[in-house]
Amino acid sequence: MNGGTILILVILAGIVVAAAFSGWKHMKGEGGCCGGSPDKEPRKTLDGKIVARKIVRIEGMHCQNCKNNVERQLNRIDGASAQVKLKKHMAVVKMTRMVSDEELKAAVARADFHVTDITCEEV
Repeated sequence: MNGGTILILVILAGIVVAAAFSGWKHMKGEGGCCGGSPDKEPRKTLDGKIVARKIVRIEGMHCQNCKNNVERQLNRIDGASAQVKLKKHMAVVKMTRMVSDEELKAAVARADFHVTDITCEEV
């Protein structure tokens, strides 16, 4: 092998390692694969007494950016604060007023995801 061939093999090996690392991060849900920033959203705090908590099961989220988009849309609802759990494909929504399932589904749909189930726990 000459020097040029060795150089090409080293460059190709570097590309393969970088692609494998990026793929691993993506599979763990840590990449910003959908565009945008993988940075966490600041928590929304509610004023007033929590009257209910809903568990929203969500289909299609696979990265931190997906989680952020869903959380951002749910937190736009007045009287609701959401914490999305990416690996469990769900959001826990605390409410100071009863928020309808339709409002929750519409918020998730604005982020381009689909709600598969909603359960309510009154506090």
